[in-house]
Amino acid sequence: MRMKNETYDILKYVAQILLPAIATLYFAVANIWGLPYGEQIVGTITAIDAFLGVCLGISSDNYHKNKNNDNSHNDSSINLML
Repeated sequence: MRMKNETYDILKYVAQILLPAIATLYFAVANIWGLPYGEQIVGTITAIDAFLGVCLGISSDNYHKNKNNDNSHNDSSINLML
């Protein structure tokens, strides 16, 4: 599967900034306001974030390996190979 660099950059932002911020916010607010399932929701967000991070890391490694092996291929997409 190939993804555009823009898609990769968006997913990277989601994994590095957005999901951890949402998890932290919900955990803090759930404790203050007594919202339900704080640990379960934060645990789920963290698991999704970890999985996304691993997928993006594998994708990045494959991109750099392919880029080093084929410098003549100038494509603005990234292979997502798991």
